[in-house]
Amino acid sequence: MTAAIHDRVRYLEGFTALAEAHAFREDVNCQWRVAKRPVGHITPDDFMWTEEPIPEPGAGEVLLKTHVLGVAPVMRFYMQGTGAAGERVLEPGDVIHGRGVGEVIASNRDDISIGEFWQGQMGWQSYKATSLTPQEKFFPMPHRDLPLELGAGVLGMTGLSAHAGWFACGDPKKGDQVLISGAAGGVGSIVVQLARIAGAKRVVGIAGGPKKCAFLKELGCDDVIDYRDEDVPQAIARLFPDGIDLYFDNVGGETLTAALDHLAMRARIVLCGSISEYTLDNPFGPTNYTNLRKVDGRINGFFVYNHLDRFEAVMDEMAGWIREGRLKPIQDVEEGMAFMPRALANLYFSANVGVQCCRVRQRTKADL
Repeated sequence: MTAAIHDRVRYLEGFTALAEAHAFREDVNCQWRVAKRPVGHITPDDFMWTEEPIPEPGAGEVLLKTHVLGVAPVMRFYMQGTGAAGERVLEPGDVIHGRGVGEVIASNRDDISIGEFWQGQMGWQSYKATSLTPQEKFFPMPHRDLPLELGAGVLGMTGLSAHAGWFACGDPKKGDQVLISGAAGGVGSIVVQLARIAGAKRVVGIAGGPKKCAFLKELGCDDVIDYRDEDVPQAIARLFPDGIDLYFDNVGGETLTAALDHLAMRARIVLCGSISEYTLDNPFGPTNYTNLRKVDGRINGFFVYNHLDRFEAVMDEMAGWIREGRLKPIQDVEEGMAFMPRALANLYFSANVGVQCCRVRQRTKADL
């Protein structure tokens, strides 16, 4: 075992021990709160488990029972007190922000029935009383013939991020030569498949380790760059002798710089995420962005919440591709709400494949 792998295993073992120290209870509202603001990588000491009374829904509210919670790198920013995406900035002691899927178990609204499933900003807790406001970005859970947990992934904000980034911002064209960083992650693993659906000529994914690289080959990548074992700029130069038509960036940093050195005419770069920079004290800035001028290229950033008006249409399209077998949902599931901090840690140590989520409760018939 290499030193890097040993450090990663030891790091994640600390989160496993944190989870095993807490027992889930149905008769209380189990919550994960910010214990202190993270510095660098998150640690078990950054999280605090609390048990509160199950809330009573007020006038115009419903009570949701959480079934699945999604996990995304931005949640570290929430804990840090930044990047709240329109939500209230978190302070130590607050319940951590996060989206999930919940079941209505009590309703004080005539238009919402017990037994309905909704997805939205649940927070890291096992129950939530809410009026389902637009600010909380709640949507009825679509396509209940498909597994419920997909509402925390491909049929949720992760899926909308992939779709909006690829189609609305990437302007894909049939025959594109495509590069995707973070390709084995939640958004990346969907984009690999969207590239095939859109008629890309060639798809190259970047991931870390032989397991993830093999997974990407099975998923549809023509070639894979292992950033842990290869010189990424050299690999990009070798695999794209005619340049990159479309680069979908999930990591930022030096990988973005390398891609900017190998652009085809009228290349497009989609800025989706920059996880390689999230624990840095100072933001990373590519020094070679002027390469875009040489090729009439462009960089297009986007924010998923700016595309909410298309949510239902996108979910219908994605669900159709799933049923047709053209889109395979990849979910990496931690079992039990106590493992939420571990699920977040997985993202920063590349220990997950596909969409990371956490099943709060045991499977029900709705999940199958």
